[in-house]
Amino acid sequence: MIQTPFYLIDKSKLLQNMEKVALLREKSGAKALLALKCFATWSVFDLMREYMDGTTSSSLYEVRLGREKFGKETHAYSVAYGDNEIDEVISHADKIIFNSIGQLERFADKASGITRGLRLNPQVSSSSFDLADPARPFSRLGEWDLRKVEPVMDRISGFMIHNNCENSDFDLFDKMLGEIESRFGPLLKRAEWVSLGGGIHFTGENYPIERFAERLKKFSGDYGVQVYLEPGEASITKSTTLEVTVLDTLYNGKDLAIVDSSIEAHMLDLLIYREKAKIAPNSGPHSYMICGKSCLAGDVFGEFQFPEPLKIGDRISVQDAAGYTMVKKNWFNGVKMPSIAIKELDGSIRLVREFDYSDFEQNLS
Repeated sequence: MIQTPFYLIDKSKLLQNMEKVALLREKSGAKALLALKCFATWSVFDLMREYMDGTTSSSLYEVRLGREKFGKETHAYSVAYGDNEIDEVISHADKIIFNSIGQLERFADKASGITRGLRLNPQVSSSSFDLADPARPFSRLGEWDLRKVEPVMDRISGFMIHNNCENSDFDLFDKMLGEIESRFGPLLKRAEWVSLGGGIHFTGENYPIERFAERLKKFSGDYGVQVYLEPGEASITKSTTLEVTVLDTLYNGKDLAIVDSSIEAHMLDLLIYREKAKIAPNSGPHSYMICGKSCLAGDVFGEFQFPEPLKIGDRISVQDAAGYTMVKKNWFNGVKMPSIAIKELDGSIRLVREFDYSDFEQNLS
């Protein structure tokens, strides 16, 4: 029995997403790169690399991890590269995508041996959170002025455009892509490849994947470009749980249950975006607020329904816990980090990483 808390990655559920990725690649001609900023647990890359074309990154360490642990195509992007890291980034990458013309002009010659691209900002996005909106006012994420981009076209061969955020609405994607074509059409016709980024929830239930494939294929044909997608959440959605145990119960106007985990430390996006966790089946007559064990007052997973009263020692499985969790986990309060385990296709469970006091100590100085 593995001691909680731990993330449990179910390969059979991961495979369902991978099969949809493969279907989309086949029908659209698009290539799919895993977005390491969302999910970088390399112990399942052996499965994922069979269905995806490579990885895309946001930093030196991510691009190196992509090259060493995933292989295949390795795209490098960063909001800004430093002089002390650019040579190593280039050594690990097949493509490097610069965030600004300034960065392109500064480092293009160093990167002359690999494919170079530029990020474009269409000034429209699907994000409902200002915090995550790449098209927010005064955004630093990409270039938007065609007049400035045209003079550097001889130094790049393609573009990255990332303006979708948990977008499960195909019609909205289609509309925004039309606006991108209207705004950047002359540049797109001069490109060889275009990455449309991530945030498109095409592996979700009832997503019109056939229409999505047709739209991508048309875009590719109209502009003569190789299309790339950068699925992060779409690659791993519903594949993973965070397994926790009830440590205490109490009543303070509501029934509360404290578990051996923390949203601040283990599922940080719940706190950042003020969302509640998912617990299945979330039904029954007994309502409990599930609380984390850190000292943060708002460390709360949410309020959920259970068929029986909770008691100390009960196991709870927090659903859909792969994206932006393991890459963001931290040592707040010194709370023990969840281990990482994998449920193999044959049903066996394998513990692949544990964290202990030495990890906490060595993370500090």
